[in-house]
Amino acid sequence: MSVESQSDIILLGKISGVFGVKGWVKIFSHTSPIQQIVSYSPLYLQYKEGWQAVKVLKGQKQGKAVVAQLEGVDDRDQAFALIGTPIGIKHDQLATLQSGNYYWSDLHGLTVINQQEIELGQVDWVFSTGSNDVLVVKGEKEHMVPWIEEDVIFSVDLEKKQIIVDWDADF
Repeated sequence: MSVESQSDIILLGKISGVFGVKGWVKIFSHTSPIQQIVSYSPLYLQYKEGWQAVKVLKGQKQGKAVVAQLEGVDDRDQAFALIGTPIGIKHDQLATLQSGNYYWSDLHGLTVINQQEIELGQVDWVFSTGSNDVLVVKGEKEHMVPWIEEDVIFSVDLEKKQIIVDWDADF
């Protein structure tokens, strides 16, 4: 197993419990659909000494959760010891998106500027409301900017690390 640096890893979920007695783990997944997380192999688990690769042997959706059998985790005690462990992948494991589409992880840290050239802050995180995604922008104040292309989001420039928006700095 290799130890990877934090900057190489995109957080996708965490181990949330055990499943059965043969070492399977329950996974809380941030992917959509949730079972997408087990299609990545290796997954990277965050231990005290850093991120380490682990191969997914089997995995599936089980009710509202995802369960997986990880290489080297052969019994319930080993699985139990992993509860709370963050799970990630390397950025290069993600599929290439068509132009104009972005992974949430690509937006994190980008500077958000409105059309009056006022810097609102940096994207701290993104969440989904069901109807659209929302950028949480932290600067002098916190802004919740809906991801509505052409009406609110005008441009995203990953090279310049900025997003241009139609958003009032006082809102």
